[in-house]
Amino acid sequence: MSRESEADHPGDAVLPGALPEALRAELVAFRRDLHMHPELGNQEFRTTAAIKGRLEQAGLAPRVLDTGTGLFCDIGDRDGVRPMLALRADIDALPIPDTKADCAYRSTVPDRAHACGHDVHTTVVLGAGLVLAELHRQGRLPQPVRLVFQPAEEVLPGGAADAIESGVLDGVGRIIAVHCDPRVDAGRIGLRHGPITSACDRLEVALDGPGGHTARPHLTTDLVTAVARVATEVPSLVARRVDARSGLGVTWGRIESGHAPNVIPQHAELSGTVRCLDLDAWRQAPDLVHAAIDEIANLYRAKSEINYIRGVPPVVNDMVVTELLRDAMTARRGAPSVEDTEQSLGGEDFSWYLEHVPGAMARLGVRRPGERTVRDLHQGDFDVDEHAITVGVELFTAAALLDAER
Repeated sequence: MSRESEADHPGDAVLPGALPEALRAELVAFRRDLHMHPELGNQEFRTTAAIKGRLEQAGLAPRVLDTGTGLFCDIGDRDGVRPMLALRADIDALPIPDTKADCAYRSTVPDRAHACGHDVHTTVVLGAGLVLAELHRQGRLPQPVRLVFQPAEEVLPGGAADAIESGVLDGVGRIIAVHCDPRVDAGRIGLRHGPITSACDRLEVALDGPGGHTARPHLTTDLVTAVARVATEVPSLVARRVDARSGLGVTWGRIESGHAPNVIPQHAELSGTVRCLDLDAWRQAPDLVHAAIDEIANLYRAKSEINYIRGVPPVVNDMVVTELLRDAMTARRGAPSVEDTEQSLGGEDFSWYLEHVPGAMARLGVRRPGERTVRDLHQGDFDVDEHAITVGVELFTAAALLDAER
């Protein structure tokens, strides 16, 4: 898609100039290559090698994480005094088929797709790193910056914890990230102070009883009714035991029991997610959910086994770092390029970094301006306006330069 010259945008003085056309073309090609070769969490060996090779080609010294996939890389010389700004990307894909038609760069791997935009996040951080590395060679990078390419964001509780254990936050004072947003036009970003995503946990429940004949439910554990009541009543019980503004909700994605119409089964299963907008309520959620399930199960004399899998807390954007992103985008592309965004019920393991250092995540617009098709993340036909790559590189580069002045 043709675009106006980047030099036509206000605030170009923040950067050393418009992104060279050759670099823009290279980044688009890099993103398409990742898109064609998606890898699941903790299996991103090809992706890691591709990023590592390009950073080494730029004269940098990336370090692969202890887990074997993912890496981080410093640009500039650390003085041991001022903390670094980190730019974070996630590199894994999803276990779903790519259903895009007539797309030259659709996934070549069956039942694997970059349907969440991680290929874009990765390319944006790589591109910003290449620009900042060139500034460093010219003696124009005022402070060192760390690039973080994290594996396994889609795998609960997220690869961020492994990345942190590998030392990616050592010497870091602030961290920033973007996430693709198909509801925002390319050329724009969405920002929000405070929580911008939801906590997300996984819940697996098994109910058991002796089974029996459907003619005599009173002599056994009526397991199908029990599991139905758990499915319908637990969400409302949990929601009524916290402040409604916390947004604590249980949603089931699977329920399974029985094999015959006249046999009361001995086993039933449910699985779903627990999402929460509020950090304090999220910390209470496991106890509340366990209690509600046990109450219903006990009514029917069903034995319950609950596997509550902690996922991620909400991403809570730091106000100062959020304003750094706002100022960077405004300086580069003008105030109209920034819009307010709502808190999402989606989960993001970027939140684990924010348990250690302040940071912020921006929503990177990837919708083609004027497009009327409503797309969403985690769908097989997901794609982006690749102009968003240039915008993301500009945002991160400008943020790194502005951060050095503060």
